[in-house]
Amino acid sequence: MKLKYVVVTSVTRDDLSDGGASIFAETIRQLRKEIPDMMIEVLIPDFQGDYDALKTVLDARPDVLNHNIETVARLYDTVRPQAIYERSLELLWRVKEYTPDIPGKSGIMLGFGETGDETRQTLQDLYDSGCRFLTMGQYLQPSKSHLPVERFVTPEEFDAWRETALEIGFMEVASGSFVRSSYHAKDLYQNAASRSGKSACCAASH
Repeated sequence: MKLKYVVVTSVTRDDLSDGGASIFAETIRQLRKEIPDMMIEVLIPDFQGDYDALKTVLDARPDVLNHNIETVARLYDTVRPQAIYERSLELLWRVKEYTPDIPGKSGIMLGFGETGDETRQTLQDLYDSGCRFLTMGQYLQPSKSHLPVERFVTPEEFDAWRETALEIGFMEVASGSFVRSSYHAKDLYQNAASRSGKSACCAASH
């Protein structure tokens, strides 16, 4: 398939003792074995706060560690009732502490009813936790049983949020109506390297 950059993710596996961390790690190792120069990004759950599970993934040395915050703190009980805002931030902080050369990445969806101040605070929280790559997209209602869209964000507002995030200090940001967590992931990484004048992993460690 001539793959150069892959994003590895899964459904949440809370039925497994390590949340699926060992499967992520083995997948990374097998990809490295087959295609040594491939770049690998993993999009992981919070492993319910299990630091050993996170270390299992990081020890396999992905190039980027992605964990989505999804929404602002106030809306977590509604949007992510099985998750904890602070736990997601702590996961990203632990990535920075344990492997400072592996950049942390996260994503937030707009349109749930968040305010501008709440969104900016979330961006600041992510940056303070060591996150350096960011995606921002429009929430779309998958089915009638899901939460309704409260607001459709304009392209101009998405552009403004990108500039805000860059001003906060993020290395690179993809922000737009159709952006999702894996959106142009390779380009995001390479753009960050171009901005910093060095590899994104080296820039992330500073």
